[in-house]
Amino acid sequence: MNATSTPTDEILFAQDAAGIARLVLNRPQARNALTFAMYQGIIDHCARIADDPSVRVLVIAGAGEKAFAAGTDIAQFRAFSSAQDALDYERFMDRVMGALERLRVPVIAAIAGACTGGGAAIAASCDLRIATRDARFGFPIARTLGNCLSLANLKRLSGLIGPARVKDMIFTARLVGADEALAIGLVGEVVADAAALHVRATELAGLVAGHAPLTLQATKEGLRRLQDADLQDADLQDAGERPGDDLIRLCYTSADFREGMEAFLGKRAPDWTGR
Repeated sequence: MNATSTPTDEILFAQDAAGIARLVLNRPQARNALTFAMYQGIIDHCARIADDPSVRVLVIAGAGEKAFAAGTDIAQFRAFSSAQDALDYERFMDRVMGALERLRVPVIAAIAGACTGGGAAIAASCDLRIATRDARFGFPIARTLGNCLSLANLKRLSGLIGPARVKDMIFTARLVGADEALAIGLVGEVVADAAALHVRATELAGLVAGHAPLTLQATKEGLRRLQDADLQDADLQDAGERPGDDLIRLCYTSADFREGMEAFLGKRAPDWTGR
């Protein structure tokens, strides 16, 4: 799928001195419904962050208070004329979600209002999720478009909330409220409103940005690999290379590991560099 370049005002990107990057989906007049160009913009910004060691954490939010993102802009589907168009779209979506999951830094979704369809898929691909009390989550495709989710999206959702709840959400086409989302593990925290969401997301991002970058990177990548493939018993034998050995080497041979050890023994705060 060939997505056009993103209009500069549809995705806003900023970074502060603390290493906190912020990406805002900025179509509040359309409840932040995503165009193909906006999806491509997410991929592009992830690539930009991957090349910038000063970024420690990414926060994704929707503009305004009514929606994080109300799915894909349905007008985008009018150009579909073949099964290949559908396959290309879902593979493109897998690239978007994969870019977030493979990003070396933690990604926090700050969710206010509607979080549906493609917006909910983006949120599920993030590492941490905070929601406002009025947030609503779901994939109401069984009563709207009549399309389906890719296996990658189904696996991701099942990993978060279990297959029975995925079926419940999609079969009934209902939207899950914030309290239920918290109870089933779809989000990790609920705050009162959009103002509190901004404050808490900034606070959480600052906390994460202050921790050892390679530890966070190795944990995120290790968990992603566990979701991608089951480990065989033979892989867990002592001899030879084992899955995840590269991540162990990444952390234990780093300057940060030596710094953390010396700082702990010296009873001082470590100065993490991500190297």
